[in-house]
Amino acid sequence: MTPHVLSQAQARKIILHAAGLARPAQFGKGREAVYKVIDHLGYVQLDTNYTVERAHHHALATRVPGYKLEWLEELQADGRIFEFFTSDSGFMPMHDYRFSLAVKEGFASARKPLTTAEVNLMQRVLDRIEREGPLMVKDFENDRMEASSGWWDWRPSKVALERLYLDGRLMTTRTRDFQKVYDLPANLVPDDIDQTKPTPEEYARHVIRRTLQSLGIAYAKELAWRARHVKNHLVKKELEKLVEEGEVLTVTIEDQKTAPLYMLPVYKNKKIQLSGDAFVLSPFDVLNVFRHRLRDFFNFDYQIECFVPEPKRKYGYFSLPILVGDTFVARMDSKAERKQRVLAVHNLHFEPVPLHEPDKIADALIKFAEFNQCQDITFKKSNRKQHLAALKKALL
Repeated sequence: MTPHVLSQAQARKIILHAAGLARPAQFGKGREAVYKVIDHLGYVQLDTNYTVERAHHHALATRVPGYKLEWLEELQADGRIFEFFTSDSGFMPMHDYRFSLAVKEGFASARKPLTTAEVNLMQRVLDRIEREGPLMVKDFENDRMEASSGWWDWRPSKVALERLYLDGRLMTTRTRDFQKVYDLPANLVPDDIDQTKPTPEEYARHVIRRTLQSLGIAYAKELAWRARHVKNHLVKKELEKLVEEGEVLTVTIEDQKTAPLYMLPVYKNKKIQLSGDAFVLSPFDVLNVFRHRLRDFFNFDYQIECFVPEPKRKYGYFSLPILVGDTFVARMDSKAERKQRVLAVHNLHFEPVPLHEPDKIADALIKFAEFNQCQDITFKKSNRKQHLAALKKALL
């Protein structure tokens, strides 16, 4: 089948529309819009970093003006979304629950053989939740025999809870302060939700469709990453079948040599207009999680540096990409100083592109500060004093 040819500009429009960033409020406003975002993306990554508001709330607030943190909790309570771990931990629409069963089976089958003591502890933990209802880690006695050796050195009951969560015998919700609450699936999954485990082929096709819907245009390796619990190169095989069936198109980009690219036919003749608004994005936003995509389609070399040793950081601990229209214009290392109600910008690094509309960036920064319960914005340093001066003027 002859590949569909796109210009770089067309490809960027498709990617941004698929990510829900073609314009503000692309999915509307209010709590229902939050559900629509999660349903469209299929997966909103969750992260614990609290330098600014956590990544899942950040991603949703970027797309839903006036977003309220409690809406996510309410959607969980209503049984419309659930949390689970696929490539990372994230929130998914409940009607996709059956596809999580394939991942849970994968975790269980890949697990190293457990000792009798570990199996017994898991059963005791499960029995308690069956008798008492939802419980947190703190509800279990401190069964650590030795001092903790670090962040991931969990005590036995925590390990047991997480094993039960990953293999599907428990599910989780979150408290307001982000603590996990473990419960039985029977208490959280609505009765009308299909819980039939998909075949490996069904699961592979589901991941392909879901990933293309959220990424717009993707390489095969990105599709495989989302379904790495499927063995025997099944994603590649099902992708080839979907192309033959016409459900997926192959794509090439003008004047650019890349590995094969894929997209859904809905974008073949779709007219997309970008609003040109500015967005302050989370490092874990669906648009940013694959560095090679940012380089290939947006000429933007980005890496979150909280995982980089401090002496090797170029831009700061938690730099946030700033997108205007289809161009990344800056990255902002900032921290919400919540007690002082100040968004402290430690480093605002402008990319080597023209800065045409500082007013739009200023508007995005004001909204981002308000989202983080901050009233003021301070700047410590920038690589372009003239650009920073223009931005400060626009903030007045």
